[in-house]
Amino acid sequence: MQFRPGPSADEVADARTEARERSMRLGTATARLATAQAELERLTVQAEKLVEAYNGERVRTARAEELHREASERARAAGVQVEAARETVLAITAQGYGEMDPMMAMMADLSNVTDQGYLQRASILAHMKSEQTETLRQLTGAQETYVILRDQVADSYVEQREAAERVAAAKAAAEQAVARQIAETRRLRAVQAVLEREADAARGNAERLARARQAVLRRARLARQARTAVDRREGARISAASGTLAPRWAFDHGSSSSRGDLAADWALGQLGKPYVWAAAGPDSYDCSGLTLRAWEQAGVRLDHWTGTQWTSGPHVPLDRLSRGDLVFFGRITENPGDIHHVGMYIGRGMMIHAPQTGDVVRIAPIWRGDLVGATRPV
Repeated sequence: MQFRPGPSADEVADARTEARERSMRLGTATARLATAQAELERLTVQAEKLVEAYNGERVRTARAEELHREASERARAAGVQVEAARETVLAITAQGYGEMDPMMAMMADLSNVTDQGYLQRASILAHMKSEQTETLRQLTGAQETYVILRDQVADSYVEQREAAERVAAAKAAAEQAVARQIAETRRLRAVQAVLEREADAARGNAERLARARQAVLRRARLARQARTAVDRREGARISAASGTLAPRWAFDHGSSSSRGDLAADWALGQLGKPYVWAAAGPDSYDCSGLTLRAWEQAGVRLDHWTGTQWTSGPHVPLDRLSRGDLVFFGRITENPGDIHHVGMYIGRGMMIHAPQTGDVVRIAPIWRGDLVGATRPV
């Protein structure tokens, strides 16, 4: 039986390498986007604080302006009172005497008054002058006080305006920083979208080539099985004719385990269940709890720890993954705890896993920057 040649193993490996590299670039871009989004959140919080500080300075500036206006009004009113009091004193002093000094006027009028009348009149004028003069002195002092207060309030108002201008400048700078970060985040999101499409295309091409190669290999395997069946029948015929048993290899069909499919299919039935630390079902899981229960369905016992699940079977090259294989993330060191996350491969470069607190069991690409390898439990 003749078969058309399909993609070679090298072609499939090259396609998977390209898919892996593109997925790694996508992972780098995703990490940069996450960093940019975190910086945007930090700048936004800072800007919000400065906006509120600016609002506070505006309130204080308005109050300072009001106090300055009130102090100026009081100083003006005090000045009016002083001028009115001064005019009253001058009017009383000059009343009845024109431009003549009051004491001279009284002396000039002695012929018309008795000694007792003169003394009484002089006493009244002296008392009135003294009282009005004291009133004038007090009002003048009040005016000076209000003028001093007005000048102090004016200085305070100027300082407050300068402070408000400084905060306004800081607020504007913060808002500009937020705007720039928003633009950078949008740019990185666009780059991520392009890389994601390229990575999907590369993964699709690798899977297409892999399926084509598998189809060719499957047809070849069927052909071999057909030939083996013919040989087995011929061996049985010869054995019957000679009275001897056919060799054992003649009846060894070989088999491929479906336990990985059982584990993967069961895990897919847990989609949407919440992540809970240290949980292993049935209503919630952490990462190693999900893989533990999945492989339990296939009759394989695993510990509830990524450290020993990593050594639960042979390590599988990433270009030879099968459904049900466990994929691990972190760092390979002498400390098993440095491998901190595990998922289950389900095909097409995807895995099912329980990601983190606040998330649910879901499907995600395996190609992350911290992917360290895979294991096939036994």
